[in-house]
Amino acid sequence: MPYNIRIVSTYPPRRCGIGTFTRDLATALAQFTAEVGHIRIAAIDNGVGRYDIPVDLVIDQYNPKSWSDTSSHIVKRAGESANPTIIILQHEYGLDPDKDGNDGRGTNFVEMAKFFHGHGLTTLVYLHTVLGEPDQYKKWVVQELATHSDGLIVTTESAIDMLESGAYGIEHSKLKHIDHGIRMQHPSQFDRLSIKHEYGLENHILVTTLGLLSPDKGIQYGVRAYGRFLQESCTDSQIKQIVYLVAGQFHPEFVKADGGRLYQECQAVINQALQDSKLRWCKTHDLKTVDFNKYDIVFFDVFLDEPTLLKLYGATNVMVLPYLNMEQISSGILADTLGAGRVAIATKFRYAKELIHSNKHCPPGVVTGRYARGILVDPGESSVEQIAQALDYIVFHKGRRLIMERQAHQRGYQMRWDNSSWALLQYIEFVREQNQIITGRGIEFSREKPSIFQRKDISAS
Repeated sequence: MPYNIRIVSTYPPRRCGIGTFTRDLATALAQFTAEVGHIRIAAIDNGVGRYDIPVDLVIDQYNPKSWSDTSSHIVKRAGESANPTIIILQHEYGLDPDKDGNDGRGTNFVEMAKFFHGHGLTTLVYLHTVLGEPDQYKKWVVQELATHSDGLIVTTESAIDMLESGAYGIEHSKLKHIDHGIRMQHPSQFDRLSIKHEYGLENHILVTTLGLLSPDKGIQYGVRAYGRFLQESCTDSQIKQIVYLVAGQFHPEFVKADGGRLYQECQAVINQALQDSKLRWCKTHDLKTVDFNKYDIVFFDVFLDEPTLLKLYGATNVMVLPYLNMEQISSGILADTLGAGRVAIATKFRYAKELIHSNKHCPPGVVTGRYARGILVDPGESSVEQIAQALDYIVFHKGRRLIMERQAHQRGYQMRWDNSSWALLQYIEFVREQNQIITGRGIEFSREKPSIFQRKDISAS
């Protein structure tokens, strides 16, 4: 009997990485017609507006009653279907305000999990943030979600270790690692050249940073590193044949926060980095109007729709991810970079260490990833010199760059959305079977007499 999948998450047109993740997951799940009946989304909304199918319910993010009413609607609809309903909660602290509207301090996801689990619905939770040193609230939320769900899903193996540690104390049986899916396969060399030709970049090495911007993206360090690389490594003629494209807008909620003050401060830091680096730069809403020979850095100030984003992955030679949050356990941009067979220079945030270096120990300084999938650097001020060094290595060693691309693609191929969504369906089946196992087939023994065997660790032998 196929499953009806019910996902609680943000969803496009809301501009949110988790919404994009959910859309891609839902699209991939829909391909498995024998296993999936229908997929519906309860969209967490902050005033974006109109949604289309698969969204059929909308949660007012800042209205606690809207959360509880939506829970009731979901349970009611599940009871009306002959197919079993599977609940998938896409948890992120920032999407969960308390009753006073304070972001990241609510209990809405926990209350939903309790309600669904209490009504016998198989309930799984994707954790999009797992902190190594959580405060009491964040620790409580994760522990409650574990208690009132059938399983917690994370996209990195290192998150499993954190959740099992004393910081959370979650049982291993409640945890599952499923790769973050990727949206594209390796484009051929012809595709890269044709995409570059479309934008007038066919004679350029293209360095990119893609996606929604925020202070944690560390753009100012990428700018300064690129300026350092041009100054130390490139001749005047070579400078005209390489360009750094920063494509994407600041997150709209960040732009509005605190009356725009935080956004203005962040923009001022980037502008200062541009001025200090003495780089030629421009901002545009249309790449086809830019003469790339005239600029070192181009800011493509638009929200990247799916076709444009995929084209830019295809055109890229080197992706720079100078992120500042080392606790980050997921990155769609990094996942898709590997999936596109492109080389990433990334700071040593958790997800980058896992994908590029297989969670091996990373000493300080520049680290070439295991199997040469990319290059890792230290965050912040140290990244300026290190990113410049990594760019020098990749740009001037084409053969090594192509080997890195092949190795990146090999890892990315395992993460295609059809593979990740199939792994989710297999996990759903496993969880449901576990819940149906009858355990009362024999009496239960409790120890009443000390035994010499108790002191022997069988697992260690």
